[in-house]
Amino acid sequence: MDSIEHISHGKNRSPVYLDQNLLIIFGITLMGILGVSSVTPAFPKLAQELNVPPQDVGLLVTVFTFPSILLTPVLGVLADRLGRKKILVPSLMLFGIAGVACAFVRDFNLLLILRFIEGMGAASLNSLNVTLIGDLYSGKERTTAMGYNASVSSVGTATYPTIGGATAVMGWNYPFMLPILAIPIGLLVLFSLKNPEPKSKQNFLEYVRNAWGSVRNRQFFGIFFSTVATFMLLYGAYVTYLPIVMKNSFNASAFTIGIILSSMSVTITLTSLQLGKLTKKFSKKSLVRASFVLFAIALAIIPLIHSLWFLLISTMIFGVGLGIGFPSIQTLLAEMAPKEYLAAIMSINGTFLGFGQTLGPLLMGISFGMFGISSVFYVAAIFSLATLLVFKRCTCM
Repeated sequence: MDSIEHISHGKNRSPVYLDQNLLIIFGITLMGILGVSSVTPAFPKLAQELNVPPQDVGLLVTVFTFPSILLTPVLGVLADRLGRKKILVPSLMLFGIAGVACAFVRDFNLLLILRFIEGMGAASLNSLNVTLIGDLYSGKERTTAMGYNASVSSVGTATYPTIGGATAVMGWNYPFMLPILAIPIGLLVLFSLKNPEPKSKQNFLEYVRNAWGSVRNRQFFGIFFSTVATFMLLYGAYVTYLPIVMKNSFNASAFTIGIILSSMSVTITLTSLQLGKLTKKFSKKSLVRASFVLFAIALAIIPLIHSLWFLLISTMIFGVGLGIGFPSIQTLLAEMAPKEYLAAIMSINGTFLGFGQTLGPLLMGISFGMFGISSVFYVAAIFSLATLLVFKRCTCM
């Protein structure tokens, strides 16, 4: 049987959050969310200067996230077969180089091509980071590490819009230079990450058949569907179209847009840091279900808000939902997945994450074009409640 040896963290070791390996994983996580959250505050300015219709600006998110749909499961299989580093290091380098190149083009079509290539580099990052946590930790340490990782992700989500908004004041292209940070992180992964690599004895077809067979049940479907829904709501309604609301309805500057988007991550951070304690009182499935109720409330009230800063109420409610929901989804998967197929199963989830990121802006853009901006948030709220029902039905066993 294939095996991955888990590294033990005894009582005499440093706290989980000070572990060198986990700190490097945090760097990978921060790169995984950099490609979208740092550039969206510049979208209104980019649309104006490049003469792009507002409903088309979401394509910059779609072409970036689309490669993950195709590549993430392939890269997950390769990470189980060849090793984590052999996938992560080239991915980080490609992400950094193609990302920086985006800052130097002035043609929207060429920008879309470069964003697609940048997305190829990012495709494995949001699945292999949690795969490494699954490799290195178990039990309560795994739940705690997942919570810390979600907190770091939310800090990035909070920080990048502010940085992106501030740099966009100088020009729409400046936020696109930030992926250069992926290059030194790639070097850290190569030389400093001490992770156990998989030792596979199965042939490729046997591996693929067994990995696929291990996820063919109703519970996995419910978890994967909840991942799609979470990122459709996040990237479709919030990340892409909430900035349009703030610009068109309140004439907010790029910097102000970044601050308000960042406020969501304050509650993500505070909530996910408490994930270990919350799971002692509530099941992970209950936390996922609660997250979709919070999403629906946060989205439904946006069209009813008539003061810019009152949008903070919505963003913070949404942040609590993300803080308790997605880390719980990841932990459920890590617990259910056979260790020899961990990267593949996490990568399948990463593919569904990419589906959500890609479909969200497209479908919300269609709703925007047909019925106006308010419909984006009402449709998203209804979809959130529908997802709650699907998840509950699939996981009640």
